[in-house]
Amino acid sequence: MNNPASPQPVIQNPQEQEIHLRDYIQVLTKRKTTVLTFLTITFLTVFIATYTATPLYTASSQVLIERNYGSSAIENTMSYIPWDPEFLSTQFELIRSTNVTHRVVEKLQLDTRYRHYFFEKKEEGLFSFISTTKNGIKDFIKELLSSETDEDEFDPNGSELLLTEEPMSDADIIAATIQENLSIKPVVNTKTVFINYSDKNPAMAKLIIDAVIQAYIDEILEIKLASSSYSLQWMTSKADEERKKLEGSELALQQYMRDNDLVTVENKLAVYPQKLAEFSSQLSKAQAEQKEYESLYAQIKNLGKDHNNIETIPVFAENTVLQSLRDKIFAAEQNIKDLSKKYGYKHPVMINAKSEQALLLKEKDFEIDRIIEATRNTYDLAKSREANLKQLLANTKTEILNVNERFTQYSIMKREVDLNRVLYDALTSSIKTASVTEQSQDVKIWVVKKAAFPVVPAKPRKRRNLALGFILGLLGGIGLAFFIEYLDNTVKDGKDIEQRFGITVLGTVEELQGKSDSIETYLLEYPLSPLAENYRLIRSNLLLSSPDHPPRSILITSMLPKEGKTSTTCNLARVLAQNDKKVLIIDCDMRRPRTHSLFNVPNSKGLSNYLTGNIEKNSIRAIPDEPLSLITSGPTPPNPAELLQSNKMKVLMKEMLKIYDFVLLDSPPIQRVTDSLTLSTLVDGVLLITKSGKTTYDTLESGLKKMHDLHAPILGIVLNGLIKSKKDSGYYGYYENYNKE
Repeated sequence: MNNPASPQPVIQNPQEQEIHLRDYIQVLTKRKTTVLTFLTITFLTVFIATYTATPLYTASSQVLIERNYGSSAIENTMSYIPWDPEFLSTQFELIRSTNVTHRVVEKLQLDTRYRHYFFEKKEEGLFSFISTTKNGIKDFIKELLSSETDEDEFDPNGSELLLTEEPMSDADIIAATIQENLSIKPVVNTKTVFINYSDKNPAMAKLIIDAVIQAYIDEILEIKLASSSYSLQWMTSKADEERKKLEGSELALQQYMRDNDLVTVENKLAVYPQKLAEFSSQLSKAQAEQKEYESLYAQIKNLGKDHNNIETIPVFAENTVLQSLRDKIFAAEQNIKDLSKKYGYKHPVMINAKSEQALLLKEKDFEIDRIIEATRNTYDLAKSREANLKQLLANTKTEILNVNERFTQYSIMKREVDLNRVLYDALTSSIKTASVTEQSQDVKIWVVKKAAFPVVPAKPRKRRNLALGFILGLLGGIGLAFFIEYLDNTVKDGKDIEQRFGITVLGTVEELQGKSDSIETYLLEYPLSPLAENYRLIRSNLLLSSPDHPPRSILITSMLPKEGKTSTTCNLARVLAQNDKKVLIIDCDMRRPRTHSLFNVPNSKGLSNYLTGNIEKNSIRAIPDEPLSLITSGPTPPNPAELLQSNKMKVLMKEMLKIYDFVLLDSPPIQRVTDSLTLSTLVDGVLLITKSGKTTYDTLESGLKKMHDLHAPILGIVLNGLIKSKKDSGYYGYYENYNKE
């Protein structure tokens, strides 16, 4: 049976579709459970962490820190004061240094008098476990981030440990604790900084911050007293020696250049390597190109005059002219096939069509010969270019060798001059730096504001934490909802299918919510239910889907198993038979038949027996208590696809259409076997079944491509398993109440 091909659907890119605000609202409404769950978990986590954290009190003192440039800079206001961006950073590190914190421990006697404050009794129970776990995680992270190695702890032969790590004393542990709780915050556009210390005891926080500032002042004074001018004197004498060496080497170099005429050789050496690199690069490209064309031309020669195989070579397959000619030849062949159905081989129309085909074939052969000749010429040109580049490269290498022989001694002497100059410049710069440092070592430190006794804890900030936890949970939940929605590539509703593929959705069937309900018998038990109305709507749309006449033979299939094709076949047959129509169901799914079990009829004989010739007449079974007829699949044969495309199947379809008003074929999924594709050429139309939340758009697109490659007449799509939302409950409630009246 020949059927007109359905139009190719226009597949739209979903990213090009206009997105409205209501689409975002629908996503959030659909994923509201995810949003609320993430929000609740985040907020509760922040709430528990905030209200179980130990309150910390912060004592803060404001200090002025600046470099002392001496009295000369004050007297001469026009003098240049250098900018030192590392100065404050260096001072901050000194404040947090181990020396300063050890001074604090020693001055306040924290390791003896207040030792019990830093080494409290270990907590028991859950809090002890949490504290131990937290400290273990911190230690693990520190080990991962540490860049130190233990190579120095072993001797070169790896025999024994040379160094052993001494255990930390109480003073070291307390000093490290002070370093962790100490923070420094500079005031923008000023030379003042806030030095802060946080502790669970407000009195201890104020006591330690005052001691830290005093210890920092003492450390600066000790650094100043420990400086010495010995290094400056040594560098001055060493600079004199290097200056004499530099002068001697420069004079020797000038004399050598004058004696050997090396004034312009250095410029030549700068040009030759560039030319050599350029020629080498060009030669590599030319060799690669020559190999490529050599391989291509050899492949063409090996194929000889076999143009069919030559066309498989990429340069011929990708040629736009050949592609156009192949399309025209294919169209001419199709035209000849179509005309052969109407005219004989000697008819003038057929002769003209064959002449056009022969002319196109001749043009294609001419174009292939032209490309072969062009390839040979390109190959010869590539060989010639490679030979020229090899000669240029050899000449350039010879010139470089000649220049290098004269320049070798010059390079040796120049390296000596450069080395002496570097040493002399380094010593001169170090002397200047040391002189400036010696004159301006002083640092001015002034306490602008002393630390006050902290009354209110600085951490945790409960209101801020709870507000941030709520905002973070809400935004994170929304982001997670959109991310899950982005990953969900399944069919959701009919509107999306029509926008993406341009195929009409004939109707939708909602998912039954009752666990005891079966969709196969639901229409018999509740003939006035909304579900029955859905199938009636599908029936009406299906009968109007064909422009000339309602489709009588319908193939019902799906992309994958368990998408509802068999249940749709049964229920659609029931609603079609309600108008006193004779309906026949043929179970063409010989691999996994189900219709006989749904209608409770035997499957000992059926379609497979008829197609294999085991029975002369196909057994049509009447469905008990229903105005339907059924041809079961029969025993499973070894070759279902071959049987379905046999001539007996075509004869069966013609005979059944003479007896019945509608013939429904229940076939296997498209993506698993080719049975449905074979049967699509025997029916008036194909009805595709998809399931919401299961069928993916990629699977549907792949199946539609297979159907359209065979020009299968697709009548439309039915969307199964649609979850009934609350916004639709008003309609269904009205419909149920209307039926009760």
